[in-house]
Amino acid sequence: AGMNGTAIENFTCVIFNVSFMNCTWHVDRNSSGDTQYFLYWKNSRKADFTECQNYIKDNCGRHTGCRFQNVIIKNKRASFLLNVSRNGQTIQSYQKKILLYEIEKLTPPLNVTVNCTEASHDCKIQWQPPHTSHVQKHTCFKYEVAIEKK
Repeated sequence: AGMNGTAIENFTCVIFNVSFMNCTWHVDRNSSGDTQYFLYWKNSRKADFTECQNYIKDNCGRHTGCRFQNVIIKNKRASFLLNVSRNGQTIQSYQKKILLYEIEKLTPPLNVTVNCTEASHDCKIQWQPPHTSHVQKHTCFKYEVAIEKK
């Protein structure tokens, strides 16, 4: 919910390439030009909130997202605080907690190789697990192989 055209919708975050995270949100299309959005986050209860250092902006210069680097997952819950201000005064806040491991988009398996032998009509397919910062056991991954006959 918002106040006088300040609402945000669809606050989402995605972690990719092991340690990069993008958080985005949609601003109310009736939001005035003097409305601005400031994102803060922390990944432990004891930590202080820190503000985004790399905002994504829309055509009106409003913050609509943030790019984070060096994010460490390790099964942590992160807290996000999005302050909405107008004319330099905070007029409302939005808070959300997210389990970071649930928003990681894994890379594809690495070094995929296929060796087929015509004589035995066999193929051997091998790969390495994707890079991730929080999965320690490779047995945690499940793979699906789709084979098409050509």
